Amino acid sequence: MNSQENWKQLAHRCLLQTDYAGAAKLYERIIAVEPDCLSNYWYLGLTQLLQGEELAAQSTWFAALAEIEFLDDPEVQSELTTELISILQTEADRQQQLSNHGLAWLVRQHLREIAPDNLRNLLWLWYLSIGLGNLAISDLETWELLELLNLEKSQLDELEDFQPSNDFQQALQQAFLASLDYAPLYPVLPNLLEVCLPLLQDPESVMHQVLLSAVKLAYAEGQYDLAIAAIERCLEITSHPLNFLRELAPLYQRSGRYDLAIQTARQCCENSNSLLDKIFSHHLLIRSLMGGGGYWQEAMAIFEQQELLLAELIETNPKDLTRAIAQRLSVVSFFAPYLRDRPQENRQIHNQVARLCTTNLIDLNRDRFETYALENRKRKSTASVNRKLKIGYLSHCLNQHSVGWLARSLFHYHNRDRFELYAYFVAYKQTDDPLQSWYVEQVNKAYRAGVDGSQSSLETASRIHDDRIDILVDLDSLTLDINCETLALKPAPVQATWLGWDASGFPAIDYYIADPYTLPESAQDYYSEKIWRLPHTLIAVDGFEVGVPTLRREHLDIPIDAVIYLSTQGGYKRYPDTIRLQMQILKAVPNSYFLIKGLADREAIGYMFSQIAEAEGVDRDRLRFLPMQTTEAMHRANLAIADVVLDTYPYNGATTTLETLWMGIPIVTKVGEQFSARNSYSMMMNAGIEEGIAWTDAEYIDWGIRLGTNLQLRQQVAWKLRQSRHTSPLWNGQSFAQAMENAYEQMWEKYLSR
Repeated sequence: MNSQENWKQLAHRCLLQTDYAGAAKLYERIIAVEPDCLSNYWYLGLTQLLQGEELAAQSTWFAALAEIEFLDDPEVQSELTTELISILQTEADRQQQLSNHGLAWLVRQHLREIAPDNLRNLLWLWYLSIGLGNLAISDLETWELLELLNLEKSQLDELEDFQPSNDFQQALQQAFLASLDYAPLYPVLPNLLEVCLPLLQDPESVMHQVLLSAVKLAYAEGQYDLAIAAIERCLEITSHPLNFLRELAPLYQRSGRYDLAIQTARQCCENSNSLLDKIFSHHLLIRSLMGGGGYWQEAMAIFEQQELLLAELIETNPKDLTRAIAQRLSVVSFFAPYLRDRPQENRQIHNQVARLCTTNLIDLNRDRFETYALENRKRKSTASVNRKLKIGYLSHCLNQHSVGWLARSLFHYHNRDRFELYAYFVAYKQTDDPLQSWYVEQVNKAYRAGVDGSQSSLETASRIHDDRIDILVDLDSLTLDINCETLALKPAPVQATWLGWDASGFPAIDYYIADPYTLPESAQDYYSEKIWRLPHTLIAVDGFEVGVPTLRREHLDIPIDAVIYLSTQGGYKRYPDTIRLQMQILKAVPNSYFLIKGLADREAIGYMFSQIAEAEGVDRDRLRFLPMQTTEAMHRANLAIADVVLDTYPYNGATTTLETLWMGIPIVTKVGEQFSARNSYSMMMNAGIEEGIAWTDAEYIDWGIRLGTNLQLRQQVAWKLRQSRHTSPLWNGQSFAQAMENAYEQMWEKYLSR
């Protein structure tokens, strides 16, 4: 072997050992001896590039490329250029394998300049640029990437035996999957889905990841239309549509496309064969029908079928549920309180389903569950009553959400000398949310979890346990299924539910926090949790931000002397029997109008109200349907247009009731037996107002008429509400925080004494 070959081997060894300067010197010596061998220039330029000498590398390559142009043989020209491309491709691959992504990206950028239509290189460049955070839509346009991919797709469509290489497949899949969570590419994500999915050899294998990313886009980043577009594209290709339909229906609903939500939920039912699939699809259809409003008859019929399916499930008592199915099952009885005020029956179903879910989740995580239990017992043996308690709050609603608005006073007034606060943000929003940011600042430690139900719930449980939380407070109850697993494993020795919804029925929950009014005395008979009653109120706030009103009577073509009734609830709460009572009030009060506002299908809600109004002899022209306001402060300001607010039943208002009382507006509510039928009652009693509290349909109508026809009575109620701001426990956030803290300390004392 001659010295030239020895030098080349040594230079290559230096290259592999990252001695780029040494390799460059050797290639310069080789070129001095063999100036006509162009491959030496390729390697010299590469070593210069790897040292960061980009201009020198370009000069070296382009000088050699210029020489190629003078060659008479096109075949030799092509071979030499191909050789340079191969050398750069090989080095880029090597740097990538070594995880030197910056260098790999640099080599691929220069390779692109030499071979701009090398699709494999462009795909890896796409992938690396995302990882380095420097990819823009303009780059894809400059590279003409979509055009090249479309050309590849055309070949796939036209040539039966054409198949992209495995190397191409790997690069495309990696780049495509990376794009799903890369915000700068969101505007072109539908185009990428359309082009890339057909090119993948096994698109089904990646569509699960597309679905997870779509869920994250929707719920963590508020990109509902983009998430819908992604799932719709998958539905065009997949041979297993059920999971995609399940996610698509609620996204349609959230984006206001209620007819599509219902249609998609019905498709789920048509594609469901197993008992579990039928249960999930029925739940989805009930949700879609009720969310739209105006479909109550069908919703009730589906609910009755759902009860039979749940009874069969409870009888079967499966022991081998997957994590995802057990989580999803935890919320399937959610809508019962919207449809009927029969808490004994509703709670029985809730509790049995919750127990079934919990049993399966514990079996799936037996080691983790037993470890938590053992370590909690060890901690208990050395725990002190008088030390500072660690309180953890678990929620996806600590943001611009009803729960977020209502929990502010508690967090603000928490005594940091007695308590350490931890917040576990489930489905943490990536969008700008000032209230979410405020909560992060209020706690000693904030954990931001994602929306992946299979992992984030376990990771959250581990964080709670590692943080040695004493009392974990769940603010979501059955409004979010992935919390079920976290709570089932009992990472904290004491666990309680407060604020978000009715109790979940999970065996791992020790306490359900209520007050003297939100549950009747008999409620303990059908709750699995111990009901912990605060002395006065379940919730208190210091007040609400109120903006400038934008709603005026003349805008609505309502006379200045008319009586205005108002109802501000979503489609879930528009129970037809309650609407009939409201129409009877309207009929009995001359010169009165009814304003209806809330998230729902405007056409369906309008039709339902109009049909009931006609049946009760009320002119449709006395109804006004209002759009949603852009901000909560504006919404509260516009409440002032109402003379009387008519509450819903069997599911009352909660935040809306509190806002109504703060604005000094009389409210009529019917009190029931279940928690959701007693929210307004509790708030009114704590505000010192009994006018408007009805226990029967007849009393509801009577109060509605009396408050509508008696201006003096309305003024008396408004005056009492204004005075209550200075005296009521409902408006004393500091006192309420003390009551909650006392409850926590008593819960801890009971735990230690057991």
